[in-house]
Amino acid sequence: MLKRIIIFLLLNFAALAIGGLFTGTGITSDWYTSLNQAPWTPPGWVFGAAWTTIMICFTLYMTFLYEQVSKKRVLVLLFAVQWILNVSWNPIFFKFQHITLGLVVITSLTAVVALLLVKYWNDIKAKSILLLPYLIWLCIATSLNAYILLNN
Repeated sequence: MLKRIIIFLLLNFAALAIGGLFTGTGITSDWYTSLNQAPWTPPGWVFGAAWTTIMICFTLYMTFLYEQVSKKRVLVLLFAVQWILNVSWNPIFFKFQHITLGLVVITSLTAVVALLLVKYWNDIKAKSILLLPYLIWLCIATSLNAYILLNN
């Protein structure tokens, strides 16, 4: 189990690191700061704290789930899709400044995480609560992206 925790930690934090490379100074850039942002947009430091917590919880969720699920191929596929969508949002939104495609990606990511929760709830039951911070944060992030799209 420890080996899987380490693997999922590395994969999840690699996704954050890669996304961070594409964000660069995006949050403080003239482009982003000039956008009309949602009144509920949290301060910048919240994003780092939230994503750290989310990825630790997601790592534990995936570890427990991987141990329980007999058909691992679908789980690995869903994890891979989630990983790709997670990594892709930052360059799409911050580097290429494509707000509409960013919304499509983050909405898709939210749907994949929701699918994980629903599809595998019976496999690990109460431990599925570990996925809720990710899903809740994605709902907030999706609303922030949608607000920017609709108000700029």
